[in-house]
Amino acid sequence: MHYPASWLQGVSLGDSIACELRLQIIKGIIRPGEVISENGVAAEFGTSRSPVREALKMLSNEGLIRLERMGAIVLGLSAADMEELYDVRFLIESFVQQRLANANQDALVTKCNQMIDKMELAVKYNDVVEFAYQDFSFHEAIVVAADHKRILHLWTSIRHIVMTVMLITTEEIFSAEQEKLSTVIDKHRIMLQGLQSHNSDTIQQVVRDYYADSRQTLHKSLPQF
Repeated sequence: MHYPASWLQGVSLGDSIACELRLQIIKGIIRPGEVISENGVAAEFGTSRSPVREALKMLSNEGLIRLERMGAIVLGLSAADMEELYDVRFLIESFVQQRLANANQDALVTKCNQMIDKMELAVKYNDVVEFAYQDFSFHEAIVVAADHKRILHLWTSIRHIVMTVMLITTEEIFSAEQEKLSTVIDKHRIMLQGLQSHNSDTIQQVVRDYYADSRQTLHKSLPQF
């Protein structure tokens, strides 16, 4: 599995390298304790060391590696790390949906329904990448719609890891639990219905249920270190 080329349009070479390394680290292809060499990565990608250093700095800021002279030590994502990531996602989405409860949601609801329709189409064509992308875009659209600068900054700090985890878990569901895909789609419709209820208690319960189920899927899909 490689990082989808369609997700890399318009990004820098450093970003592109970071995305591929991030995927390999989270998937467990590059394991905790392994050394990533600047020269080795530069040779693999056919580039100079400058974009490699840029990529390693991004991964270091995300806590996936520890920078060393001329390279890095892989830290990876432990089970505790993943629990914390989902805690942050839950807190962000709980907050933004509560913030949107009394807002005009027409444009957001239309946009999110279109994404859910595209998820259904992706199932029809067995398109893992498109399904994962629309799933991610659904959640990001809700965060962005809340129009909260600091929350958006927090989301931006984890979005690349979130997107990568979604890609890996979606691949696992497509390959092993295809019957679960309709359940995943239904969960998104329920979340949207909760938002449209304009009821804070309903929204909170729907978001809580969504993330409780998502954690179970996560533990089945990612390597445990």
